[in-house]
Amino acid sequence: MSIQQSEPARASSNPAGASPSAAVREISIAHSPDSDDAFMFYGLATNKIRVPGYRFTHTLCDIETLNRRAQNEAFYDVTAISFHAYPYVQSNYALMGCGGSVGEGYGPMVVASRKLTPSDLGKIRVAVPGTLTTAFLALKVFNPDIETEVVPFDQIIPAILAGKYDAGLIIHEGQLTYSSSGLHKVVDLGVWWRETTGLVLPLGGNAIRRSLGAEAHRIISKALRDSIQHALDHRDQALEYAMQFARDLDTTLANRFVSMYVNERTLDYGADGRKAIHRLLELGYERGVIPIQPQVEFVG
Repeated sequence: MSIQQSEPARASSNPAGASPSAAVREISIAHSPDSDDAFMFYGLATNKIRVPGYRFTHTLCDIETLNRRAQNEAFYDVTAISFHAYPYVQSNYALMGCGGSVGEGYGPMVVASRKLTPSDLGKIRVAVPGTLTTAFLALKVFNPDIETEVVPFDQIIPAILAGKYDAGLIIHEGQLTYSSSGLHKVVDLGVWWRETTGLVLPLGGNAIRRSLGAEAHRIISKALRDSIQHALDHRDQALEYAMQFARDLDTTLANRFVSMYVNERTLDYGADGRKAIHRLLELGYERGVIPIQPQVEFVG
């Protein structure tokens, strides 16, 4: 599957044994073109997991665009979102109980072209991957006075190297590759969050349209959980599929990155994981980063 950021690719998963004329319910799914998301959706995207009576169509697009689409137009039945974006879409979407990514003492980090201390960040401009990303929320909870400017996530490291910014907030695979570019870590927000709260750092999850109804919520949640479990059970095949989305990573690093964000917590957040989601959004609201009071609700 080829990916075009400007025109997200689509793939369909047809239910087993369904003829073209069979009545099926089409469910649109959107997620980012990253190795971890590709890994968890491998089962559904390649028809390894099929659901009688349902067809799944897949759209791949960067996470900040998905955050905006969910907020403004409710594009998709199921969409990956940053947890920071959830309060803005909570009237139309609920969170699924599976499919999330959390940092277990690691997460988005601020890196710089020279050695800086965390206190230095209040004096410089930091490139960020979007103001609805959870990385941005965590940064603003960490230090609300940091001056930021939005830069596409995959252009942040090149922009720092080109001298356009003193530092940048990196997500996705950049967390594993920044040092090979000669950059220096200033702060790992996942480490800071755990030291501050004792909790994992919840980054992104899957939201499902409320209007689908409880029965569809149950069926779709099971399909996604089955897809995640299939990938974990058939790791080599799922990783081979995910490698087409592993920007600048060899197989060893891609496997490490996938392990960081697709694991047992992706099947279920756990009580502490759900607590962390509530806590992060509450802090964002209390500190004025989020103007809407969060009303977190899970299905499935």
